[in-house]
Parts: sequence; C-alpha cells; structure tokens
Amino acid sequence: MVGRNILDGLRKGKKDVYALNVQYVRSEFLKRDDQVLALRLQQEERLNARKKAAVDIDRARAYGNQDGVAYDQDADLDEDVTMDDAMGENYGSKTIVIDIGSQNLRLGLATDALPKTVPMVIARKAPRTETEDCEPRPKRLKLDEDAAAEELFGEEFAKEYNSMAADFKISRRANKRRVLPNSRELVTKWNSTNPPDLISEHNDPLRIDWTEIPADARSAPDYLIGTAALRIPEKSKPRYRLRWPLQHGWLNEQDYDSRNMLYRDFFLIIEESIKIELELTNKREWNQYNCVFIIPDLYEKLFVSKILEELIRDFGFPKVCFMQESIAASFGAGFSTACIVDMGAQKTSICCVEDGMCIEDCRVNLKYGGYDVTDTFVRMMLFDKFNYSEFNLMKRHDFLLAEELKERFTTLFDDNISVQFGDFHLRAHGQETRKYSFKIYDEGMLAPMGFFRPSIFSNASKLDGRRTLIPPSVDLYDNKRNDPLSIAQLAVVSYAEKNIPSAVTAAPTKISAPLLGTPMPPSSTPSKPKLPSHLNGAADDGTPQTSVAGSPPPEDLDADPSADPFSVTGIQPDTEILDRTVPIMPLDQAILTCIHQASGTDERKRRDFLGSIMLIGGASKTPNMGGYLEQRLRAAMPQYPKEILVAPPPRELDASVIVWKGGSVFGKLRMTNDSWIGQVEYDRLGSRILNYKCMWHW
Repeated sequence: MVGRNILDGLRKGKKDVYALNVQYVRSEFLKRDDQVLALRLQQEERLNARKKAAVDIDRARAYGNQDGVAYDQDADLDEDVTMDDAMGENYGSKTIVIDIGSQNLRLGLATDALPKTVPMVIARKAPRTETEDCEPRPKRLKLDEDAAAEELFGEEFAKEYNSMAADFKISRRANKRRVLPNSRELVTKWNSTNPPDLISEHNDPLRIDWTEIPADARSAPDYLIGTAALRIPEKSKPRYRLRWPLQHGWLNEQDYDSRNMLYRDFFLIIEESIKIELELTNKREWNQYNCVFIIPDLYEKLFVSKILEELIRDFGFPKVCFMQESIAASFGAGFSTACIVDMGAQKTSICCVEDGMCIEDCRVNLKYGGYDVTDTFVRMMLFDKFNYSEFNLMKRHDFLLAEELKERFTTLFDDNISVQFGDFHLRAHGQETRKYSFKIYDEGMLAPMGFFRPSIFSNASKLDGRRTLIPPSVDLYDNKRNDPLSIAQLAVVSYAEKNIPSAVTAAPTKISAPLLGTPMPPSSTPSKPKLPSHLNGAADDGTPQTSVAGSPPPEDLDADPSADPFSVTGIQPDTEILDRTVPIMPLDQAILTCIHQASGTDERKRRDFLGSIMLIGGASKTPNMGGYLEQRLRAAMPQYPKEILVAPPPRELDASVIVWKGGSVFGKLRMTNDSWIGQVEYDRLGSRILNYKCMWHW
C-alpha cells in the first residue's frame, strides 16, 4: 500500500513524496539523550560534579574524625551543586553580563548592583569628520534662515505637525483646558528676535572637559570609544570620525564599506569596555569568566552566530549563554507573566511572556525610539523659528545638547502646557559659551506623542544600506530564510505599507550582499519540533499557503466591541516587501496586536496580559508615558474598563537597566547549566549547538 501511494503521488506531480525507510524507523540514531553531544556533556558534567562532591565529603569526614569532630552533611544541599559553591563562594562574580543597544552598551558582573553604561560609538582617524561628510540632521530642504517654515522640512512634515497641533488643541478644549489662540505666534516672535548672550570660557563654571588629542598625529590614538569619543573636538588634529556600529537594532551597514570593519568596530567597543569599565585589562584572565549576552526577541541568526564565535574564539570565555530581552526583563522584574514593552533609543520591542518564556507569534520590533523623539523635537523647535538655527545632530556637542533639552522639556502631562520660557548653554570647543533664551509651547508634548503617530518621525533613511554588506540567513537545504518572524510583526509591516508611505522605500535594483547559508540543521530534525507552516511559507505538500498575518487594529476599535478587530486576512508579505518596509505602527495598536496574538481566543489570558503591561527602557522615562498609554488603551478597548494597567518596573528599579538586571539574576543561578555553551561543544558543532542550548526554539 505504501508503494502504491508513492507511485500515485509521483504520477500527480508530487515530487516531495518519498518511500518509507524501514531501517531508519527501526534505528535509534539521535533518539536517545546519550547520543546527542550537548546532552551527553551535560550528563558527564553532572557526574563529575557528584564525584567531586563525594570526594570532598569523604575528605571533610576524614579530617573531622582526626580532630574528633563528627562531620554533619547539610541535608538540604542539592546533589548537583558543587561543594565550592555551597561553601559560600560569591556565585556570579565570574560572570559578565552584556546588554547591547543602538545608543548605549551596558555591562557588568552578575554580582554588581548596577551596570556600567558606555555610549555605543567609536571614533577612528579619518581625513574628514562625520559632520563634514554628511548632511545636517535633521535634514533640511533649505538652509536659509529666512526661508518659510514649510520650506525647511517639506510640506509633508508641516502638514503632519499642524494637524497634530490642531488635534491637541481640540483635545485640550474638550478637557476644559485653557488654550490661548496666539500661543504659537508668541513663541515664533520671541525666538526670532532674541540673539544669544556670550560668556567667556573662564567665567563658565560648567565648561566641558574635552578629550585631549596630541598634536603629533603619530602619537594620537588610532581609536577612542564611548564618552571619550563623543568629547573629541570637531576640528581636532588629526580628525576623528564617529561611527555607531548598531543602528535601529541592526548592524549599521550604511556607514561602512566592509563587513569585516563593521564587525571589528562592534566587538572592539565591547572588548575595550570590558578592559576599561570592569578593569580586566589582561585578556588572558578572561578564560575564568562566563558571559551572559542579551539579544533581541526577533534576532538575526547570522549576527548571533557571529557573536558566539567571537565570544568563544577571540574573547576566550569558557561558557556563553544567550537570553532574549523580554525574558531578561521578566527575570529582572520578577514577573512570570507580563506584556513587556521595551522602549529603547532607536527601537521598541513588545512581547508577551508567559511562565518565563516568550510567546513566539506575538513578538514585535518597531523601528523607533527615544532618538526619534529627539530628532522630532529639534525639528519642531526649528519649525517655530528656534533662535539656534544651526542645530545639527551630527555635531557632537549638539547631539549631547539635544538629549539634554529632551530630558528637560518633553512630557506627556497636558496640565500646564502653555508658553514656557527656557534657556540653555551652548558649549563648543574653541568658542565662547553662548547662552540662548527661548520659548516653547506644545513642542515638548507633541514630540513624544509621535510614539502614537509615527508618521511624524523621519522614517525615510532607516533602511539605507540595509542588506548591502550582510545578507539574510538562509537554510542550506531549501535556500529559504530562517530568521525568526512572528505573525504580529507581519501585521506591523502590513500596516506600515498601507498607512505610512514614508516607511516604504523604492524597490532595490539588485542585492549587493552575497547570500550566506548558516550551518543549521533542517527544521524537521527529530530533536526539535517542526516550524509552523505559516513561518515556513509552505505547507507539507509544498503548496503556497495564504498568510495568517492579522490585519492591524483599526483606529475606531470601540465602534463595535463584539467584532474582532484583529481578523486574520490578507496575504503574507514577501521577503522583498519585508526588506524595504520600516516596521512601524502606533504604540497602542502594536501592544494590542501583540496581546491578541499571544492570547488568541483565551479571554482570561487576554485580561492577564492587559493588566500586566510593563514599560521599560530609557524612552519610557518620559513623564506620564504610562498614564497616557493607559488612557489610549482604555479608549481603544472600552470593553475592559478596569483590567488595563500600565506600570513601570516594580521596587523602583531603573527602567533603562531592568533588562541587564535580569541577565545578572540569570547569571547567578546555579541550576541553569542547560543553557550554557562550552568551548568543547562549539568546537564540535559550531553554531548548530544553539539548537540544543537556547531556552527558546532557535
């Protein structure tokens, strides 16, 4: 009967139907734990630990009998814990936890209370600086100070900005707030008629300590990282060019011409930070330290494989463990079930965690964050005739100044929004300090509101250089992409393609980066479950299937509470659309999309996730961000009037370091040896070991 079915299938054109291999079914190859190298090494490690513990107990008992003191073994001691750990060694003091971000790198030992924060930037010698080679940022259509406001950033931005201001004015009047009709005119007139005051450098008590560069180019360092790089004068001799190897959660392929140089700068920042911040200057000592490395929920396999190779080969760590951001956040906060919203500098990730594990289909990665708020805030002030018209975020002192102004003046409290007076000091190397006095109205409120109206952000250049140096990961057997992708992320891409034209770039003419396969076993390996058909792009018979990507929730969710706003319709976007579409969506809609995919039809689970939304990340520190988000979610889901709750991390933990804190908690646990990748395992299996060692489905 089997042979007859095979022949019938071949006559019908089904080429992927094969005869049953009786010998393979009867064999026990890779069907027992002792035949898998990773599991066998774990069993051997446990056995060696038991032997060592038994020898130590016998030695202690013998010494006790010699002294006439009976040895009392601790009955609560776990048999898998070695005696060194049980005798009080500070477990975790030899574990380094690394959390990378587009703007900051956080690292420290697992026993540290707080991590060290290092700007994720490197400065190298170059003929010209980044300011001299690149256009001013925010990008202007005209550099004329007397040009009309609409001509500075284009009609699209002017239309969107004026629309947001009008909607904000209507909402304030609806909330019985006082609104003056000529507030914008007062701001524009003041800013355009008040020049700065000059302060001599010796009279400025808060002058900046710039990084000193030797006059002799041969004795000047080849590179500098972190804060020292940001403090290099613009017109230093020799010139230095700043590079940020990580942008929007991806490797920054736009600013590099070589893949090797991009990787080199990325790992050089990490290496120098370990030497400087952790005072581990001798690299030979690193073989005594383990490493916990935090990666995004939606990661790229080639990138993670490269990180593993460098940490094992170059850094010399004996053991390495990878954790996803949302899992680390749940560890740090102590929550087993929550909806984690991580608002970083250039990306925002959303994921629902249940029982300490990420729900795969609900993972969302949005390409906007706190830096977009900074850029938009500066554009809004320049639109209103800001008296420092030469503002350029590519300049190092202007970038630091913009971050300072954002922290001081942006808020989501609309109680006291009125014409406000402010000032700041502009400190540039070799120039007198300039004190600017200015006025703002609603710019500090409208800029962070861009999280809920991302079309105001500058999205056109976020995909520049994408896939020119590093290709996507593909399976060696069927040549299909095997990077993780979720249903919720497909919904976000579909929303951006239909509703935000600036998020879609033109179709590329050719792919510059050559395709590279990752040495991954096929998804049908007996030891791992098969990928769902919607992620493979095809069913078992090879027939293309329609997508299960849910359509994004409409803005009028409260029109019909009984209807399901997340209905599964539409066709799954192809890889070309994914590569040229920036995944952005209003934050409240993205959270609801994530929760819907995580809960499905389970009403109890949906209520649990709606009541445990946790805001983390540096961008979440905007005043009243949680309260404003909760208000938007309640308006979108009126059928849950009391269940929705948005809260910061518990116990007054710093929202920007909660992910690193979770990695440090994991690094201090003794019974997590199943997740650690050793050098012997990597030597024999390479990156394929990730299939057995990751806490999630690789």
